[in-house]
Amino acid sequence: MTESDIMDEVRLVLGAHPDACFFRNNVGMADFKGGRAVRFGVGGPGGSDLIGIFRGRAVFVEIKSATGRQSIEQQTFARLAERKGAIYRIVRSADEARALLADLEERFK
Repeated sequence: MTESDIMDEVRLVLGAHPDACFFRNNVGMADFKGGRAVRFGVGGPGGSDLIGIFRGRAVFVEIKSATGRQSIEQQTFARLAERKGAIYRIVRSADEARALLADLEERFK
C-alpha cells in the first residue's frame, strides 16, 4: 500500500470523528520564472502531512508506509512540535489512525 493510499484511508478515519478537524499540509517549493522560489506548507521542510485540532489540542500526523522512515527534517519537526506541547504521531494505517483517536479521547476527556 502506498503512502497516498494510506493517506486517503487515514483522512477518512480522522475526518469522521466529531471532535477532530484535520487538514492536508502540502510542503514543498515552487520555482517561478525569473528565478524566484517560494516555499509552501506549514512547518517548512519536515512539516507533517496532516495538521489537526482535537478538542482544542494541536495534533500533527505524519503518514508513512509500513517501511517508511522519517527524514532528518521530519524528526526535527516532531521534536519541536512535542516540545511545544503538541501531539505528533506517525500513522501507517487506518487502524493506527483509530488508535490515535482512542488515545486522544482518553487523554483529553
